[in-house]
Amino acid sequence: MATNAKLLTIALAVLFVPAFAAYADEYQALFDGKSLTGWEGNPKFWSVKDGAITGQTTADNPTPRNTFLIWRGGEVKDFELNLKFKIVGGNSGIQYRSVDKGSYVVNGYQADIAPGETYIGILYEEGGRGILAQRGDKVEIAADGAKKVTGKTGDSKEIAAAVKKEDWNDYVVIAKGNLLTQKINGLTTVEVIDNDSKNAKRSGILALQLHAGEPMTVQFKDIMYKELK
Repeated sequence: MATNAKLLTIALAVLFVPAFAAYADEYQALFDGKSLTGWEGNPKFWSVKDGAITGQTTADNPTPRNTFLIWRGGEVKDFELNLKFKIVGGNSGIQYRSVDKGSYVVNGYQADIAPGETYIGILYEEGGRGILAQRGDKVEIAADGAKKVTGKTGDSKEIAAAVKKEDWNDYVVIAKGNLLTQKINGLTTVEVIDNDSKNAKRSGILALQLHAGEPMTVQFKDIMYKELK
């Protein structure tokens, strides 16, 4: 009986491994868990600690302005990005379809990360239009830049309450054409259709933000990227 059970276990493993491998092959790991290979930022603030990309400022080592760790693997267009984040103090975010302005300054769409309940999960445009969507909102931006809330993705307070403080959380960013969707811990925080003829972006770089101001630490790991067709 034990032998038959063992054979069944092996058979099931053989059956499921190819399916899992096919799923895994759809994604590209952007972080090797050991080094900042493929990324570029100011080494005064960015390192790898405990298997995670770590951005940190202190009272003795502040950043005079927002500084970014930039993924140097090329521009992204239509994609899905999955990662885990943890933040203590300060403010951070995931830049996507953004512009490298030099000296580790990045402008563009930002999936916001913050320890409080005000900004976590919103869509912000760094160096541009500011807040594009508050948490829990579906927003459509017209060709002339006018914004309109068209519905809700969920209750803002409930989404914020699902974020684990000073602990690991899941963040998903999906950009497909003019539709931008962000999710934290499985809950959709914003859904934005950006038709702004002047400012909407269909491609650009990925980057991680470390905010100027109070001392803070933000960490990222399990960064998985998939191009969407």
